[in-house]
Amino acid sequence: MSGHNKWSTIKRKKGAADAKRGQMFTKLAREIAMAAREGGGDMDSNFRLRLAVDKARAQNMPKDSIERAVKRGTGENKDGVVIEQIFYEGYAPNGIALIIECYTENRNRTVADLRHLLTKSGGSMGEAGSVAWQFTRAAYFSFPAEGVEFDKVFEMAVDIGADDCSSEDDVIEIVGPVETFKSLSDSLNKMGIRPEEAGLRMMPNQETELGIEETQQVLRAIEAIEELDDVQQVYSNLKISEEAMEALS
Repeated sequence: MSGHNKWSTIKRKKGAADAKRGQMFTKLAREIAMAAREGGGDMDSNFRLRLAVDKARAQNMPKDSIERAVKRGTGENKDGVVIEQIFYEGYAPNGIALIIECYTENRNRTVADLRHLLTKSGGSMGEAGSVAWQFTRAAYFSFPAEGVEFDKVFEMAVDIGADDCSSEDDVIEIVGPVETFKSLSDSLNKMGIRPEEAGLRMMPNQETELGIEETQQVLRAIEAIEELDDVQQVYSNLKISEEAMEALS
């Protein structure tokens, strides 16, 4: 997964990750609303909500916007809009498998937008289950290695039951079964570590490496999909080689 973190870093340096501030707030608000709807509006008892709000605060999202999103999720703000979490499956160019996580109040619009972008890029939409078997849902955390004792983090992660804990390019990553998510998060919090990324992710069982041009083609398609308001996350089985990484940076 470190290749994906490197790519995220490159995008931030290029400014691509902060393309539209308003769009970013829209995605954050939907994430907060979904978390509040599933686990209630109390951040002390709803860990997913706490993470979503922390992420929004880190991006300087206004306090009243955060509160509105929470109320929308709990039903206190009855605006008649129902947001659904939906996973779509498909293929990027060169046969790379994609799972696209969306929060939407209009399925028809979301499907039409995704189909248009995938077809335009040389990919295609897939049927439910067509690529899901190539991924496993897992708890995922990543944070800077600076100032952190890796051995202590590794020992904690193993004790809790994580599948992997690694350090590469100044970033520590932890991957574990879904049921370890809260325990890992609580332990990191006790250690004074605030993850830059934390959540349940679709992890590829095997990754596919392509040539430099083909990798760039796939990443351009993924970036275009990520810019859609309804899209929260795009997961792929693309392995980004060191050569491709150098070319991208």
